[in-house]
Amino acid sequence: MSTPDTLPPRWPVPSAPPAHDPALFARAMRDMRLTWRARGILAELAVGYAPGEEPTISELVSLSRDERLAAEGRDAFRKAVGELRSLRYLSLVATTASGVGERLVVDLAPAAEACLIPQRHGLGLFPDRS
Repeated sequence: MSTPDTLPPRWPVPSAPPAHDPALFARAMRDMRLTWRARGILAELAVGYAPGEEPTISELVSLSRDERLAAEGRDAFRKAVGELRSLRYLSLVATTASGVGERLVVDLAPAAEACLIPQRHGLGLFPDRS
């Protein structure tokens, strides 16, 4: 939400929840093949934008350090996107002949093959050991 003193966000917040399968999303967020950084980017792209309003790689990478609040560097972002692409969580749809401005498309289907941490016998998060 913007006030007269602020600018609206560059990428609007979606008004409806994403259409992704919640079970696949949960498996993706626990896929031990992914670094925490890659999971964060996947979560951002999976739930943060309305269809067709997703930012392009070049738009995300070009954010200034002030806009990113010094959270991640460009190389770290590129490496995490490469990680997600290698496991097929992200694919690129080129918006220009040169590929500049490629749009990221999320696919949670690889989460069906996610490497999850198995529950250790007798250990659980809750008092009933579940």
